Amino acid sequence: MANKDFCLSSYIAFRYIWKDGMDFCEGFQHNNYRPLADNERIAVRTSADIDREIQLQFDDLYTRYDSIGILLSGGMDSANLAAYLRPGSHAYTFNSVSGEFNADVERAKKYCQKWQLHHHLIDISMEDYQRLTPIVMRHKYAPVHSIEPQIYKAAEMARQDGVQLMIVGESADLIFGGMDKLIAPEWTFDGFRERYTFLDPALVLTKPVDQSELFERYRTGSTTIDVMKFMDEVFAVESSGSYLNAFGAAWMPYYDPYAKLVMADPLDMQRVRNGEPKYLVRGLYAMKYPELEIPFKIPMPRPVDAVFRDWAGPTRPEFRRDIPMDRLTGNQKWQLWCAEQFLNMI
Repeated sequence: MANKDFCLSSYIAFRYIWKDGMDFCEGFQHNNYRPLADNERIAVRTSADIDREIQLQFDDLYTRYDSIGILLSGGMDSANLAAYLRPGSHAYTFNSVSGEFNADVERAKKYCQKWQLHHHLIDISMEDYQRLTPIVMRHKYAPVHSIEPQIYKAAEMARQDGVQLMIVGESADLIFGGMDKLIAPEWTFDGFRERYTFLDPALVLTKPVDQSELFERYRTGSTTIDVMKFMDEVFAVESSGSYLNAFGAAWMPYYDPYAKLVMADPLDMQRVRNGEPKYLVRGLYAMKYPELEIPFKIPMPRPVDAVFRDWAGPTRPEFRRDIPMDRLTGNQKWQLWCAEQFLNMI
């Protein structure tokens, strides 16, 4: 069903179209990612279990691929996976000419030195966004997340380097209790709805469509919400779908070893709230990098703050003329820019 106003509001609020069967226009049918069910995953109880099961996955992958690369940040999720690559493999780290990700790059360099990986830095500019965003949008039939043009560029470079499969560690947050600032607080329904709405459609659109139906699916009482189920069913689709689309648009196979795993025991929220999110993944990092301090959560770098700092805002009639651009983050400006580019394209 074509409903441009609904789809635009959904993208502005959640960075993807959450309702199946709803599309911007006829002929543009999007498909959302669906994660593996828990009964299809391998249960792990300790960091040593994770180490064993990831090693088995890499052993199998190397029977089918001669050259495996990795998206490598300075964080622990991808750093752990780098330890299973063969020396001489290619690693790709996102960078910015502004230097805002220097600390992330320096940590990634240490990982590459330890495992003897070829390290490539990928800068992202406005010219890259203008060239690559239409490609990933056409593949998705919708506006995209700001990481998707970056992932596409990395996939392009990897193909030129002869890489046959790319490794990512994207699922570790969801499966092992990351995203602690989202899951650790004891949210009220209204508080979580406000926190998880990336940009309020009513603030920026001339015909906003209320998106509260999605949150209502997870209401558990008059003032409560099932945050963990919301993350499993909403965040997982939006986040993993970005990788699926970007690599798919580039015709580059990718693989996430964490996605095959599930915690055998319930997540210990006390440990998460006491500053130890992803404690099993942290334990694996300590095994692989005993000489280094365990880094805090590092989101994938996206230079949107620098690139869109002086952007004046959208001009199409779907957008309000009084948008407070000076109050928006770089990621929120990206959403407006990307939505306008998509509307121009269709």
